[in-house]
Amino acid sequence: MNKSEFLQKLGYKIRILRDTKKLSQEKVSEISQIDRGHIGTIERGEVDARISTLKQIADALGVDITELFNFTI
Repeated sequence: MNKSEFLQKLGYKIRILRDTKKLSQEKVSEISQIDRGHIGTIERGEVDARISTLKQIADALGVDITELFNFTI
């Protein structure tokens, strides 16, 4: 898996977790204190997010950060 594929899978996993918990990007943004636009770019796999940012997102979603990297659905 190359970097682009990894970022796409990571973003998709974040979106799936967010949708499963019925949270909007706005709500995750509010909880995590990360700009909603930045969350969108992460979900689309357009940026290589810092691990600290991913930790904030995982916390906002109520999951362990390792869950973001579990790409099996």
